[in-house]
Amino acid sequence: MNTPPRIPCRPPAPRRQRGVALLEAIIAIVILGIGLMGTVGMQARAYSALSDAGARAEATIAGERLLGMMSNDTANLASYAVAENGTPTAQLSPWLAETRVAIPNAIVSVVVTPQVGRSRVDISMRWTRKAGGAENRHVLTSYVADAS
Repeated sequence: MNTPPRIPCRPPAPRRQRGVALLEAIIAIVILGIGLMGTVGMQARAYSALSDAGARAEATIAGERLLGMMSNDTANLASYAVAENGTPTAQLSPWLAETRVAIPNAIVSVVVTPQVGRSRVDISMRWTRKAGGAENRHVLTSYVADAS
């Protein structure tokens, strides 16, 4: 009896996986997109912080400049005082105009308090960088010796 040759049994063909590479690519793109959005958000916050720091630096420079003017004119210290949104004197007007150019919408007050042998000077500046934003406030306090 002739037996037919045995054909080895093949294992069943594996099911083809279709779309797995596409799914991996989509997931990678989503992760990359989230990372890029986070980077853009951090860049925007850094720009905002840089702008605020620049305005604070301008306020410090303006205050130091006014204190220098007042130190050179100790006989007329009281004439440098001005209330918020008040009318500045002739000595203070040029400084205030320059300060408002450097810091748009700045609201400035200068308080001069005479003390024994010196005067306390408080310079306060307030501004808002953008509509609806938080108000920034910068205060400088210094003492100017009386003229001897």
